[in-house]
Amino acid sequence: MTYTTGADLKTYLGITTATDDALLTALIASAQAAIDNHTRRTFEAAADTIRYFTVGVDTEGGILLLDRDLCAITSIINNNDGTSPETLLTTQYTTMPRNNTPYWGIRLLTSPGKYWRYTSDAEAGIKITGKWAYSTTPPADIVQACRRLAGYYYKQRDAQVFDVTSIPEQGAMVIPQGIPKDVKLLLDSYVRWM
Repeated sequence: MTYTTGADLKTYLGITTATDDALLTALIASAQAAIDNHTRRTFEAAADTIRYFTVGVDTEGGILLLDRDLCAITSIINNNDGTSPETLLTTQYTTMPRNNTPYWGIRLLTSPGKYWRYTSDAEAGIKITGKWAYSTTPPADIVQACRRLAGYYYKQRDAQVFDVTSIPEQGAMVIPQGIPKDVKLLLDSYVRWM
């Protein structure tokens, strides 16, 4: 899936022909990759995927720290490597943060007396199935950032100069354009700090 569509980008750019459809699709993919790289996040997940966590490395007491954003949990299996894996009930853990997504951690509740465990392979001790992204669909400002950035890339295809040259006091400086300032402003509040 993409953060914006070819039809949406064509409307944004005022394009009415199908001549550049393949190029626009490629530019949307490039813009989406740039957004994900800049923010260190993925902003949508349509399907579940599985991630494994190491007991004692990714856990601290009853807290499991996630290495990526998680917006929906399908299942959490504790002692996944053992002969008796345990699927945790939603009454046995809480998400961190508790009431908002994306989640960055899972905390076992103390009342059921649970703890993160494994049998012989700590690296496969915890298995989480869910949607690993900021959200199931991208926020509106991420859609706009993708549309704007892909449009910027499209307009750059005809540009002869990709960097800005400045001559302060007759000394030449080349300043790379990078992500347009308005797009960067939209993205900066989403940067995931490790």
